[in-house]
Parts: sequence; structure tokens; C-alpha cells
Amino acid sequence: MLNCTPQLHVLVADDSRAQRRILAMILARAGYRVTEADSGLSALALCHETDFDIVLSDWMMPEMNGLDFCREFRKLPRESYGYFILLTSKSEKAEIADGLDCGADDFLAKPVNSDELRARFRAGERIISMQSELMEKNRLVGATLNELQNLYDSLDRDLIEARKLQQTLIRERFRDFGKGEVSALLRPSGHVGGDLVGFFEINDRRIGVFSVDVSGHGVASAMMTARLSGLLTGSTPDQNVALTINSDGERDAHPPEVVAARLNRMMFEEIQVEQYFTLAYADIDLVSGYMQLVQAGHPHPAVIRSSGEIEYIGKGGMPIGLIQEAQFERVEAQLFPGDRLFLVSDGVTECPSPAGIELGEEGLARILQANRGMPNAALLEALVWDLASYFGGEDFPDDVSGALFRLKA
Repeated sequence: MLNCTPQLHVLVADDSRAQRRILAMILARAGYRVTEADSGLSALALCHETDFDIVLSDWMMPEMNGLDFCREFRKLPRESYGYFILLTSKSEKAEIADGLDCGADDFLAKPVNSDELRARFRAGERIISMQSELMEKNRLVGATLNELQNLYDSLDRDLIEARKLQQTLIRERFRDFGKGEVSALLRPSGHVGGDLVGFFEINDRRIGVFSVDVSGHGVASAMMTARLSGLLTGSTPDQNVALTINSDGERDAHPPEVVAARLNRMMFEEIQVEQYFTLAYADIDLVSGYMQLVQAGHPHPAVIRSSGEIEYIGKGGMPIGLIQEAQFERVEAQLFPGDRLFLVSDGVTECPSPAGIELGEEGLARILQANRGMPNAALLEALVWDLASYFGGEDFPDDVSGALFRLKA
């Protein structure tokens, strides 16, 4: 007995009725389900109707020999693999190679030896079993990939909507305060990012301008920027951590270093997440041009003088939410009519060239000097173009953002 896997369906194709019957009888006793064909053409016709597991075909048959039958058999569309054995008296290596080229899996020499028949069919069963397992695994992989694709599509749609919502966090991209004007730039590197820029009115003569960069990327960072937007917005002054009321009952603002300290305390006591963020925040007097600023781990703010000279100010400082007892220092500077202040994220200064060289403060200074004659909005647009040219594309590796203030004459 061959002890085959039950119910494997075998097709025996041989123009010799006696040989066919002997083979069919042996295989039937071994537990196979056997179908017979007396020619290659009739065998091929049966294969169009049934997916046989194993085909045992004589090489020499009229009308269509075993090679041609095997060649046509391999062209048939099948869900499972069909194991093909050629029965032959040929032993020349060239002829055996022809059989393999036509798609035959194995050979049996005439007269058929029962032990060899057993070995050949067991080999075929192993191939069929492995192929069946592979198909099932591929089916599971395909189903899993479909589920993942559906999940990705759903997430992609949600992230697109999240990007739209994040863009609304910057309620204004430009505002003219009379004696000064501010323009904002925000270009997330992915669907959503961790950068935030903005400005708000403190009172009739002072404004606050800020630039934030939350650690990491993605949804978690975007959610943090949304929270910070509520803490630095001018539309709800009672929630703005920078704003206060002075002794005369008029709206005022905490010094910049106090604003940074308040945010730092909130990160540890209220927000309590693993993230941290860098901040550059400036309190600007529109009448005098006097400016107070805090730099908390953010790139150095750039002062663009009307003459074209670029000055980087600030003392570096610790990021907010990194060390609970961090201290922040105030920086003071004077702006003159025509001067600008640029609070910029590290997505600009750390943008690499194709060779991996970061733009740096010197590279940013060159771009700002080259475009200093442009209005604020046009200068920011030119910055993005020049940055894309330096990087070699517009898909920047990090969020690109900045807030640009100009003191009018």
C-alpha cells in the first residue's frame, strides 16, 4: 500500500489500456481517486473540467504526446498546484531536460517498479501539501493586508482631516497691528506635525509672537500643539498663560521668562506627558520697538536689520517639559523701524542638503539677506522655495515653520 493522503485525485493518461488499468488498480487500492484517459487530448479535456492533484502521463501517445500534454496542462488556470509525472522508457539526459522544461515534476521509468512508484507519489504529496499550506498562508496574508489597507485608508482619511484642523490652529496667517505686522508660516512634514506659530495682542501697544516645536511627529505631537494653541491664543485671553491684568485693571502680560516657567510647570503638574517642546516667545512694544524675549531650547531668533545685517539673539535655554526645575532667562533687544524679528523652527536651520549638510544659521542668513527687500508674506514664500532648492525637494524631513514680525517706519 502507498498510504497516500485520502481522496487525492489522480489522472492516469496512457494509450495502452492494459498499462492504464494496472496503474489505475494499484493507485485505487492505495486510496487514490483515479480517473483514466486514453490519449493526451482526452486527458487535456478532462483537465479543463477537473483540477487533478497528480497527473501520471505516458510520454509516447498518439495525437498529443506527454510533452505536449504537459505543456498545455501548465497553461491551465488553477487554484492549486498539479503535480505532473511523466511515464517513459527514455533515459537520455537531453530528453529528460526537455520534459523538465515543459513543466514535468518527475519521471517514472517503464516498466514501473512499485517501490519507485511509492516514492514518486509520496514526493508529489509532499509538494502538494506544502503548496496547499503556502496557498493558505498567502490567503491569510492577503486577508491581513486587505485589513491593514482598509485600516490605513481609514487612518489616512482621519489624518487628512486632522491636518485641516491643525491648519486652523493658526487662526491668522497675517495681521497688521498698525505700527507693526506679523506673518506666519506652517508646513508640516507629514499629515500632521508638531510645530505651532502664532501671535496675539497684549494691549494697544504690545503684542506677543511665538514659535513652538513639540518633540516627535504625528498625532501625539499634533494633539500637544492643539493644547498649546489654547494656552497661547488671543481669542480667549482668560485662558492665555501669557496674559494677566495689572493693578490698573488693564490687560498686561507676564514677562517672557515667567511665561516659559508657567508652561513648564503645567507640563509636569497638569499635562503630564512624555513629550517636551521648545519655545521662542517675544513681547514686542509696537511704539518703542523694545522687545523682551525668552528662548527655551528653540533655534536662535533672527533680527533682520533694515540694512540687511542679520543678528542672532537669545541664550539657548532648556526645552519646556524636560526638567521640572528649569530656569529661563529673559533676553532684551531693540528693534528699529524697518527691522524684523524671525522666530523659526529647527526644521529650517537643520534642513539637510542632498549631501547631508545642514542649512544652519549662516545658510538661513544668506536666504534672508537675499530676500530682505520682499514684504513679509513674500519673504516666507521665498524661504520655502529656497529651502526646497537646498534640500532637493518639497517633502521636508521636518516641519517648517516661523513667525516673522516687521516694525513699520
